[in-house]
Formats: sequence, C-alpha cells, structure tokens
Amino acid sequence: MPELPDVESYRWTFLRRASGRTIRAVEADPTILRNVSVDGLRSLVGRTFGEPSRHGKWLTCWTDGPALLLHFGMTGYLVSSEEEPERHRWDRLAVGFTDGTELRYRNMRKLGGVWLAHDEGEAIAVTGSLGPDALAVSRSEFLERLSRRRGGVKATLMDQSFVAGVGNLIADEVLWQARVHPRRRVEGLDDGERRRLFSRTHAVLRESVDRYDYVPRKRSWLSHVRGLPGARCPRCGTTLERTVAAGRTTWFCPTCQAP
Repeated sequence: MPELPDVESYRWTFLRRASGRTIRAVEADPTILRNVSVDGLRSLVGRTFGEPSRHGKWLTCWTDGPALLLHFGMTGYLVSSEEEPERHRWDRLAVGFTDGTELRYRNMRKLGGVWLAHDEGEAIAVTGSLGPDALAVSRSEFLERLSRRRGGVKATLMDQSFVAGVGNLIADEVLWQARVHPRRRVEGLDDGERRRLFSRTHAVLRESVDRYDYVPRKRSWLSHVRGLPGARCPRCGTTLERTVAAGRTTWFCPTCQAP
C-alpha cells in the first residue's frame, strides 16, 4: 500500500514528467473517476500543469485552471511513457502532452481515485479534514494535538485528521521504534513516550523519503522482518506477535513493547 514516502516519490515523478507541460488529451476509465465524468475531465485539455503538492497521502496537481487530485489507495502509482512506452491494462488515467509524452495513473484494484477541483475550496472538500502533514508537523503541534486525543495509540497515529500520511506499515514501525505497545491508550502515555512517538514518526518518514522513496526493509527496523513466518525482533530477538489494532493487522515485540 502506498504510504507517505511513496506518494512523495510520485510527486517527484509528476514534477519531472508533467509539470510545465501542456495537456493535449485525457483518457480515463470512468470507474476511477470520483466527482467528474470523462467529458468533464477533458476540460483539462489545453491547460498546463504547475508544481504538484502533497499533503499526507494526497497528491494535488494544479494547472493554470482546474486541479487533478489523486489518491493511490492500496495499489496505485504513476508511470511515464518515457519509462514505459506501452500502456498497461491497469492504466486507469492517461494524460497526453503536446510534446508527445504521456503520464499514467496505474491502479490494479481501483481503490483511491481521481478527482477534479476548480478552486481551493473544492480541493479541501475532496480531501476532507486532514491534520497537518506528518512529515512537516512540528513537535509542539504534534504533542499539543496528541494531548487532546483519547483511545488507542495506533488508531490515533493512523487517523488522518490527527496527522496526515501515516499508514499501517509506518504506524507499526514507529510504535516499535518508540517501544510503545500498539494497543496502549493515548491517555496512558507518559511524556517520554509521547516525545518518542514524535521523534520516531519524524525520523522514519524523513529517512524513508530522503533515502528510499518508500518504507525500507532495513535490517535494524521492524519492517525488515515484519510479517515473515517465525520473525524475531531485530532489537532483542523475541519472536514477534500479531494482533489487530485500529482494525488492521499489527506486528509488535511483546518484550520491547510491553502493554
């Protein structure tokens, strides 16, 4: 599933392969369009893309008119004809440019989707009440927002209205690095645990974005063994355990992350 680091890499793909280019044609699978018809999407023809922006797991791509808003669901990503000349059957949106190139939104399972917005108000209505971007939020704002929360800590981290961009894989990694059990309640965390949640969230996202463009399977990280049969904690060697938290399959170390 694409998480914040993946979507940041898609932003860079869009910046290199679409920004500054004028749209010649738009073709779309109507089942991936959420608030616009295929004909309505063709209002982009003749427009030129500016620089895209990312907030959490949303990519907003303004032209000198309307904006495309892209969410990648579980299996979406961007592909340029400069890397893959031939289209794939999972290419749900193809934007052709006057220079002969094409950028495609590929999505096997059709989760996520494509929206069109004509102004900032429409764009906000599409994305909903997102919290600050998880990579950009300051420590003071993170801790202040956390102080107003109740309930499970993993559910809080994954709540896009708390901070935007943390998914299941990142949440498990952050909680493991912070030594916090995924089913702890936020109101039961002490000040040190709260500060560690911020520092590990920022560190995991920053390293993933700067060095990998995705959540890496580093040998010293939980992600290296997460989900593997008989996997052991990279820190203490205890066999990892699986539970359900925030409605999602969750891996943790029962020794390092005591309840």
